[in-house]
Amino acid sequence: MSTDFSSRRRFLKTTSSGFGYMAFAALAHEQALRGETAPAGPLAPKQPHFAPRAKHVIFLCMQGAPSHVDTFDYKPKLIADAGKQAPSAAGRYGQAKLMPPQWKYSQHGKSGLWISELWPNVAKHADNLCILNSMATDLPAHPQAFTQLHTGTTQFVRPSLGSWTLYGLGTMNQNLPGFVTINPPGNATRTFGSAFLPAIYQGTKVGGSGIPGLPAALARRFGGGNEQATVANIKNNRLTTEAQRTQLDLVQALNKSNMQQSGGVSSEVEGVIESYELAFRMQAEVPKVLDLSKETEATKSLYGIGDDETDTFGKQCLMARKLVEAGVRFIELTHGNWDQHFNLKATLQRNCNQVDKPVAGLLADLKARGLLKDTLVIWGGEFGRTPHSQGDDGRDHNNKGFTMWMAGGGVKGGMNYGMTDDYGYEAVLNKMHIHDWHATVLALMGLDHERLTYRYAGRDFRLTDVYGTVAKEIIAT
Repeated sequence: MSTDFSSRRRFLKTTSSGFGYMAFAALAHEQALRGETAPAGPLAPKQPHFAPRAKHVIFLCMQGAPSHVDTFDYKPKLIADAGKQAPSAAGRYGQAKLMPPQWKYSQHGKSGLWISELWPNVAKHADNLCILNSMATDLPAHPQAFTQLHTGTTQFVRPSLGSWTLYGLGTMNQNLPGFVTINPPGNATRTFGSAFLPAIYQGTKVGGSGIPGLPAALARRFGGGNEQATVANIKNNRLTTEAQRTQLDLVQALNKSNMQQSGGVSSEVEGVIESYELAFRMQAEVPKVLDLSKETEATKSLYGIGDDETDTFGKQCLMARKLVEAGVRFIELTHGNWDQHFNLKATLQRNCNQVDKPVAGLLADLKARGLLKDTLVIWGGEFGRTPHSQGDDGRDHNNKGFTMWMAGGGVKGGMNYGMTDDYGYEAVLNKMHIHDWHATVLALMGLDHERLTYRYAGRDFRLTDVYGTVAKEIIAT
């Protein structure tokens, strides 16, 4: 068989009209090689509904539900009433005893925000934090709440927040996916999937051992860690770039021909076509973006890279910064094992030790590079934990009141928004349901959650269903 790939491409280009898309794809590739602008596609930048405050999102997802009363929700009365019987809000643990925060709180920054001693490095950025103390979600069960955190629903397969964002805005680098999820748990496909949105809007997975949050040494032992974290199959060791292009042209022509024979419209086939083209372009770009070797030692130290406890999450955070610089719209990082039903003192301390320095390093690095003002950084999990004890050293699930925080990207810094009751059981002021939170995140990105819709199965769907109120009080003027 001839290896004259140029002549084979010319042959494919001039073959019947059913191969028209292949000619388009080849032209786009050749234009890209010459530095010219490629034709607009589904990932091309789109106009927001109104002026955005943020261009990027970095979601630091703490899977398992961090204890808000031990971290960012200071409750003096819980300290004063420690050991007393829990109120009726405790439900089935009505005989349990109130348990005070196990770490001391102190005020930080000019704003005087109360932050637990578990977060000594993040606390230095208090004046950039907007702490949401009145979060609420529907169910106190991990699978349902984790799904709702990402998709707005507890039970149906729906597009994720990242997919909706990408669908609404596109990306700023046509050689990279617009939505990247780093180290997602192994069973969380629906949390970064696009569901009924075209497949091109789903998240692209980087790494992911299924055991997020392990220290570097253990992560390497279980096949995780970030030393080799990249997009699966990003390198082809069998074919040259030219040969891959010719092969892809043929596959794309067959895809296009199939779509035309089926009536000319197929979101599934169109998604495959666009995904193949993006995957081809990604081969050159992704390895460069995820390569941390050229970062300075000072930068690596800022993120805690090289220290066993912070190395893994530090690398994730540094990757996130590089992805933002490269034009990726939405990046999610997952850190797991925040489910402290027992052994709270040891395991929550370990969790915070693993992420405190990397998260603070990310905030500092973004700010120093002038990126924080355009990047919305979000920290939090699917719900919080009870103010009363479970056993001698643990806390149960609490979905009625918990804490997340945001920084940069147009939010006011140095403030608490909302409030739980005196003990931290339930949001009692400016309650922010997950729908409200989603509406607010989209608003910061310049998207009206009521207008960001997609018609499927005869109705217009949106991330916030038929609910959601933007928390305008936290948006900087």
